[in-house]
Amino acid sequence: MKEISAGGVVFRRVDNQLHIQLIQDRYGKISLPKGKMEPGETIEQTALREIVEETGMEGKIIAPIDLIKYQYVHESNGTVDKEVHYYLVEAVGGTLQAQVEEIRGVEWFAPEEAWRRQRQSGYDNNDRILAGALKLLGVEV
Repeated sequence: MKEISAGGVVFRRVDNQLHIQLIQDRYGKISLPKGKMEPGETIEQTALREIVEETGMEGKIIAPIDLIKYQYVHESNGTVDKEVHYYLVEAVGGTLQAQVEEIRGVEWFAPEEAWRRQRQSGYDNNDRILAGALKLLGVEV
């Protein structure tokens, strides 16, 4: 079985300061908003919908970042081939609010602090996603 998810690294600029959005997932880990594709959606639509659902922020896709692939075992479906597509997404509206059913919190951080938190408390496979987003934004880590 194959499962496709999508999400993004959301950013904004306030008074010429760059901010990166990170979520804290239900397990207390630093992560990025993402979720499963629904029937009839494109991967891009999935990414934008999941960002709104999990964080309250509306965005527009600036560029693709990368794709993570892995396998996991589902109790009834067996081995699942999982693909997660990540995009660089600029926040264009909405109000920052965590979807409490899915995540513990969502906040904006300076790029260097976002990178520090990812390296300290994030999932290893998100390192290259956040690094790729920062590179697209002109920030070296």
